[in-house]
Amino acid sequence: MDKVRTAVIGTGHFGRFHADKYAKSSLSQFVGVVDADAGTRQTVAGKYGVAAFADHRELIGKVDAVSVVVPTVLHHDVARDLIDAGIHVLIEKPIAETVEQGAALVALADKRNVVLQVGHLQRFLLERLGAAELVGTPLYIESVRIHPFKPRALDVSVILDLMIHDIDLVLAFANSPVESIHAIGTPVVTEEEDIANVRLAFASGCVANITASRVSRTTERRMRLFGRESYVSIDLQNRRFAAIRRGDGEPWAPGLPPVERIEREYPDGDDLAAEIDSFLGAVQGKHKPLVDGRAGLQALDVALKIEEATRAHRERILKTYG
Repeated sequence: MDKVRTAVIGTGHFGRFHADKYAKSSLSQFVGVVDADAGTRQTVAGKYGVAAFADHRELIGKVDAVSVVVPTVLHHDVARDLIDAGIHVLIEKPIAETVEQGAALVALADKRNVVLQVGHLQRFLLERLGAAELVGTPLYIESVRIHPFKPRALDVSVILDLMIHDIDLVLAFANSPVESIHAIGTPVVTEEEDIANVRLAFASGCVANITASRVSRTTERRMRLFGRESYVSIDLQNRRFAAIRRGDGEPWAPGLPPVERIEREYPDGDDLAAEIDSFLGAVQGKHKPLVDGRAGLQALDVALKIEEATRAHRERILKTYG
């Protein structure tokens, strides 16, 4: 396939970043943008010299692949129409509002033989770092993602807004069915959970502890992973990476095995550009998507179960303490 004819549906804050990457990608022939707001779509379309559309269905017959960057409640209906027309779809996380909707999209993509990729962006960062190769089979994973409050994504909880990034990463690292979920969470500023913590136990014996907050005073994004013979620490905020594992380095002490120590700062990388180019490569048949619809559906399923667990816990607390 030559250059892929592309478009972006939803040109809000993040949708504009998608538009910029498609416009610059050597794999893309950027065709147009879709937005319900006439002023917004005309502004973005004018910037890149592409067509502006009011309805996503106007793209049928004009494009090969799209990014869907609309509110979560619209994901299913928009993506369904395009997948059914044979158009490849990169859909922002979460894949849909419900597991049933997400499963329907996955099934339809299989039926129409189109690529369905989900925008779990930080998979591309960890792929670049090679963290999975250093960890091997994890025994314990700890993830923290806390941000100051911003008036965005207020239609979903912090679990679907922020934690779902780490849920996807943890599921990819663990590569094992989830056996139990213990979670707590509470609203602070919005009507949804703004702070949440979950402990996931996997059939493999791996345990993960994930914390997310969107009402913190500072920003922190980090992961720690313990393997059978390794320890990896990733500071996503300050872009630092450290690992300790059995290897060819100096022994801890006489009679103990050699240990390899890795410490480095890693440069900024354009993970969104990497995600979009990977999507377009999958559309061209070069490889499978790094985060396909099934991976996105699994992350959504676990995220919704965590939401259910946090709300059940909150109800028990209210019954006990009023």
